[in-house]
Amino acid sequence: MDYKDYYKVLGVEKNATQAEIKKAYRALAIKHHPDKNPDNIQAEEKFKAVNEANEVLSDPEKRKKYDELGVNWAKNENYRNQNRGNGSRGFGQEFGTEGNGFQGFGEDGQHEFSDFFEQFFSGKSSSQGNRRGGSRSSGFKGENYETEMEITLEEAYKGTSRIIQLENEKIRITTKPGSYDGQLLNIKRKGGKGSTAELNGDLMVKIKTKLNSQFVRKGDDIYRTQTIDLFTAVLGGEVVSNTINGSVKIKVIEGSQNGKSIRIKGKGMPVYGKENEFGDMYIQLLVIMPEKLTEQQKASFESLRQLFKTV
Repeated sequence: MDYKDYYKVLGVEKNATQAEIKKAYRALAIKHHPDKNPDNIQAEEKFKAVNEANEVLSDPEKRKKYDELGVNWAKNENYRNQNRGNGSRGFGQEFGTEGNGFQGFGEDGQHEFSDFFEQFFSGKSSSQGNRRGGSRSSGFKGENYETEMEITLEEAYKGTSRIIQLENEKIRITTKPGSYDGQLLNIKRKGGKGSTAELNGDLMVKIKTKLNSQFVRKGDDIYRTQTIDLFTAVLGGEVVSNTINGSVKIKVIEGSQNGKSIRIKGKGMPVYGKENEFGDMYIQLLVIMPEKLTEQQKASFESLRQLFKTV
């Protein structure tokens, strides 16, 4: 079989980025998918070819080796002979006897993944594959699907679930307490269809946490601002402050400065995957100054100022 140009199969340039390759693959896979083209042999063959090309070009290691070998991979005796003499069959021993390089089609005309790449990239010897005239599966793995699941900070704290409609199937996605923004959930075999159920792609669900008006999450810790009046800041006292899981009383010591931070241990987020472990909560005090004082109030503050001058 002649050299197959995987870049042409996907319709991209040789210097295409991984994003461009992924985009081209997705478009072609959808267009030629067997579910959308029943009983269409040409579409099925094109779909298999697209998957084969993507298998190589989407993997940086495989792509590099493919680019290095180029059009001479089927003719270069150095590659054919590199495995000879070491007790295993070399490329030339297995495929050269057929006169046209490497096997790409079975006797029934059905397209198969290039034996060359299976041997070169997976490390399998040719004896594990199929000689001409034999039977072998032309299996391919389905595409991975990606989606986002938006949750609130409270849902991240307690855990939650969503129902996702995927083609004709409803899938329940469940998050554990302590789930975090950017977390990637991998739902096995719920992606694009492969040649068998075991080769179906995966469903990748990325967690996105909504911004919260009260709380800011940093790792497993929670931060918020608590307003207090001038007199509580000066004289001390207790105030009720909200946490993500109820409210607590916090003690404000006398003479607390604006911006002072109070730590409440164990009132942060659950530590993901660890039972009964929590981060902390940090409450920053924001002292609210009185406005529009009456003349009597101004006089009282002036008296206080004079008292502090004499101390």
